[in-house]
Amino acid sequence: MPINANLKNLIAVILLSGLSSLAASAQDNEATAEATAAEAELSFRDLAPLEKAYIATAPAVRGGAFPVGELAEDGGKKAAIVKLAEEIAEGKHGSYDSLLIAHKGKLIFESYYRRGRINLAHPQASATKGYTSLILGRAMQLGYLTMADLEKPLISFLKDLDRSKLVEGSEKITLHKALTMQGGLTIEREKWEEHEKNTDAVKGQLLVQSLLEQSGPITDESQTYLYGNFNPMLVMTVIDAVVPGSAEEFIKNEVLDKLGITNYSWDTHASGLPQAGWMVSMTSRDMLKIGSLVLNDGKWNGEQLVPAEYLTVATSGLVKPNQDWMPQTYRYGYFFYHTPVTVGEKTVNATFAWGGGDQRVIAVDELDLVIVFTGYGRDGNLMPEIENVVLPAFAE
Repeated sequence: MPINANLKNLIAVILLSGLSSLAASAQDNEATAEATAAEAELSFRDLAPLEKAYIATAPAVRGGAFPVGELAEDGGKKAAIVKLAEEIAEGKHGSYDSLLIAHKGKLIFESYYRRGRINLAHPQASATKGYTSLILGRAMQLGYLTMADLEKPLISFLKDLDRSKLVEGSEKITLHKALTMQGGLTIEREKWEEHEKNTDAVKGQLLVQSLLEQSGPITDESQTYLYGNFNPMLVMTVIDAVVPGSAEEFIKNEVLDKLGITNYSWDTHASGLPQAGWMVSMTSRDMLKIGSLVLNDGKWNGEQLVPAEYLTVATSGLVKPNQDWMPQTYRYGYFFYHTPVTVGEKTVNATFAWGGGDQRVIAVDELDLVIVFTGYGRDGNLMPEIENVVLPAFAE
């Protein structure tokens, strides 16, 4: 049926109006995911939830040197992932703040919810432990440590210790043992908390001096997997001892600056050393850089930042975590988790840093995929959706 000129004009106006409306909506949506100057001054806990979730299947170019692409065009099944994002926005999977996906070196999906903001650093909780492992690897790349050093007594790197006062078996703690949560310290918690209040008593290497004076003997029986138990700070003390300057300067100059990470906070431990197991914040896009470093065997922008040999060991399943709530397939490496995942007719390996509130940086080598998500609270578990929705979307 012929369409007269007036009707054609009307259709054109409607179409243009609709497109303008969609564009305005996208701009408004992006604006709500960007923290205002006032929000940037607030603590994470004081941030008001986003009025509307921000879901982008073609993320915008921003500073920070991470290339962008488009979901579906550069890989992945758009409908399945968008549906998952909408479910997260509705709170079906818990309290989450962001979900980002990078495929073949491009950020192709980006979403923010609740307290998530594109330009605000997010608490990392224990995902920080994985970053500490990479910092140790960076020290190794620069020649301050070797792979052989992983099996040497940790105290051999700490020249300020008074060994005559250390408990029996102190030499049994190696970097390998500390990195796999098998240091074997047995310390009365209340006594330690009281001791730690005197920061002069735990300053620098005195932290390890105090730990190895107050612990019971280190034995083969005590050196079994026990999450936390001061192990990350043992590793950070060694880093501080072997690198030039301080560990704080080293982290900034040799790791974060190399990755172009400038929007972050890194708290200080009572010892005066950088925190090694928590109390670090960074943006979700910068978390992607951490994942990409793992995925690319320690390379970033063509530069080898961490030895590939170290990463192969660090991201393998060396010990089985003993928490009763831990999935049976999960194994622990050097502050990184590892699990096989069945996707269709094949099995892929997921390596990830994991923190409380469910912060994860996940690298899947076989799919050339990095997935990042952040959250808070104890009401969610997004990992099953990653395994059942996201990974299959990139498996073909």
